[in-house]
Amino acid sequence: MSAAALDHAWIAARIPHQGSMCLLDAVASWDAERIRCIAKSHRAADNPLRSGGRLGALTGIEYAAQAVAVHGALLADADSAPAPGFLGSARGVACQVGRLDDIAADLVVDAERLSGDDRTLLYAFTLSAGDCRLLSGRVSVVLGAAPTESP
Repeated sequence: MSAAALDHAWIAARIPHQGSMCLLDAVASWDAERIRCIAKSHRAADNPLRSGGRLGALTGIEYAAQAVAVHGALLADADSAPAPGFLGSARGVACQVGRLDDIAADLVVDAERLSGDDRTLLYAFTLSAGDCRLLSGRVSVVLGAAPTESP
């Protein structure tokens, strides 16, 4: 599959996030264990994760979660959809910046699968821009279940 084919339209067709909530613009590289995505949406005034006109650094966890979802789509059989899942937790998160919307460069979202089975996945992630690390941590994803609604 060519890198040009792994653009925003390809991503949006394979993850549940649609419209402006699909935050990733391209897959730069990937293999069985890791993925690198590029995002420009942190600079968009209509980014749905903005609050009070700002995009806080912790919203980078959603960028990482979407990269994990794209990785699942890439690893899935061509004839089947990836297993639905939801973010179970974020651990060891370290922010080197307070916000993302004032970062001029594109975001680079790296995610590496640390472990996983049929029910859960664990990924380490890093968001960076140029040579600057912005956010890092780990996310767990629970597969095959929908989050429960609170009353």
